[in-house]
Amino acid sequence: MEVIQVLHMNGGTGETSYANNSLLQRKVILMTKPIMEAAVTALFSTATGTTFQASIAIADLGCSTGPNTLLAVSEIISIVIDLCKATEHELPEFQVFLNDLPGNDFNTIFSSFLPRFQEKLSEQMKSKNEESATLPCFFSGIPGSFYGRLFPRESLHLIHSSYSLHWLSQVPRGLEGNKGNIYMARSSPPSVIRAYYEQFQRDFSTFLECRGQELVVGGRMVLTLLGRRSDDPSSKECCYIWELLAIALNEMVSEGLIEEEKLDSFNIPKYTPSPKEVQREVQKQGSFSMDCLEVSEVNWSVFDTDFDPNVVSKDGGYSMARCMRAVAEPLLVDHFGEEIMDEVFKRYRAQLADHMSKVKAAFVNVIISLKKIA
Repeated sequence: MEVIQVLHMNGGTGETSYANNSLLQRKVILMTKPIMEAAVTALFSTATGTTFQASIAIADLGCSTGPNTLLAVSEIISIVIDLCKATEHELPEFQVFLNDLPGNDFNTIFSSFLPRFQEKLSEQMKSKNEESATLPCFFSGIPGSFYGRLFPRESLHLIHSSYSLHWLSQVPRGLEGNKGNIYMARSSPPSVIRAYYEQFQRDFSTFLECRGQELVVGGRMVLTLLGRRSDDPSSKECCYIWELLAIALNEMVSEGLIEEEKLDSFNIPKYTPSPKEVQREVQKQGSFSMDCLEVSEVNWSVFDTDFDPNVVSKDGGYSMARCMRAVAEPLLVDHFGEEIMDEVFKRYRAQLADHMSKVKAAFVNVIISLKKIA
């Protein structure tokens, strides 16, 4: 599996699209607003010279496609507008870079979501300034892997990334013993757990190295990853969502719908780190100081959150299965083919519904706010 070519969320605006099945991810972005506000305020207060005041460069890494794509950017711009008003500073121009892998549906971003965002931004400017006002805001799409350089040296002031950095640059090598599983699981041998962790270490270190070169000194970075509280990388809190999918796929193997060899050669390119693991890599790499490291949770169940009350679910697994399909389907289609996808997710939904009827499950988020120091 060539991750850079295959990994992307479901595009478009259809029933199984990420755009229509990413309320959970939206909630996570909104939960981190206080941390982002603190980072932007600190950046603004320490800015010197005329460069930052004239222009601020923001990058959203792993932006995907949908209403969430511009949500963090909207929050950042709103914070800057309020800060400028409070301190009687002139508003800077905004350069906004939206990055994701080449398979991301950038066309829908720029043809559908960006025009709506610009309309809302114009209305926001009018309401905050009590007069007609325009805000110079320039958007660019940057296709490419963030496990490599994306921008010139010291060209960015602020970087945001949410629910992207747990994806690895490649499926770890040495997973041959992970038979019957598609990710780290309780039955995975120690060599598989070690292979996943070492791939995360390489990738996250490379990410920090690249961003350390691209941010100005004093620049900020706010990152949210799916993670875990436990010291055990194969704990249920981070891995069981994939174990349930593996159960559905193994059922189909037993019925002859999927070849066993096909299942045994499929593994998810992802790692959900603990706060300690994230902190260790930041300290080891050395380009950043840590302003904040927090852990939060978001429930699997649509009924235990403040999601859209108009969303009606037939069972506990319905919304979660749709959410996971929007995320995982491109990986599954590449390996197993498109023909069996409806059956896979029908069975997966049943597994999710059964589990959610017995357990109040939640995703664990690791949020870190960093300052470029060297």
